[in-house]
Amino acid sequence: MDRIFSLAHLTAISLPPPELVSVAARTGYQAVGLRLIAVTPTTPGYPLMDDPAMLRETKARMADTGMRVLDIEFLRLTPETDVPSLESFIATGAELGAKHVLTAPYDPDFGRMSDTLARLADLAGRYGMSAVLEFFPWTDVNSLGSARRIVEGTRRSNAGILLDTLHFDRSDSTIVELAATPASLLPFVHLCDCPAEKPTTLEGLLHNGRAERLPPGEGEINLVGILEAMPKDIPIAIEVPMERLTSEIGPEAVARRVREGAERVMAHVKGRP
Repeated sequence: MDRIFSLAHLTAISLPPPELVSVAARTGYQAVGLRLIAVTPTTPGYPLMDDPAMLRETKARMADTGMRVLDIEFLRLTPETDVPSLESFIATGAELGAKHVLTAPYDPDFGRMSDTLARLADLAGRYGMSAVLEFFPWTDVNSLGSARRIVEGTRRSNAGILLDTLHFDRSDSTIVELAATPASLLPFVHLCDCPAEKPTTLEGLLHNGRAERLPPGEGEINLVGILEAMPKDIPIAIEVPMERLTSEIGPEAVARRVREGAERVMAHVKGRP
């Protein structure tokens, strides 16, 4: 099976979905992740569920290039999350052929978050999709273990964990723990690199995560060890925001550079036993 490389939208967040699809096709990817809901007030989201013209253009570019959509993002799971109101978002993802809905944990009550994720998984499942929870060092769900507790609490086969190599490195999670995680819980991975020095403030963590990372293989994360502990042949979503470099050489050149870095790293990965 050929490895699927997906261009995560954050790597080239300035590009609207049609342009992202075209850039991904030109730079050697097989799929994209699309940010339909903005993460912060100062970064863009592209609500295709409310923009029929852009949705049509995105689908046309996909048809022209053969590009797929791996995932749609970005849902914050909070105490106030209203799952039924998200159906148009889910339905649009399904129309694009997306496989996964990416979520983020912003509820301190783990039991309630499991219930919310379960309801979202049920909704996504009606459209042939899964609901995937990403963990972050600045949230209550700050490790692989806590994410696994919530996902397994849903008792849904289409609920999973998204491991981002940056957040894994910044957490207390271990490769031994990752290797013991059932493959069914790990549908794809966000790949990036970063320096060895870890930010000590929330501001630093957020800036590192959202604005400045490093291409795979250009930092100090044990990417080979992490990838060898994960299921073999899962899609690799390359999420490497680099705002300074993007302003200098443009998002297309950045997309190509990070994909080439990922390929060099993957050449050393033997796969999970």
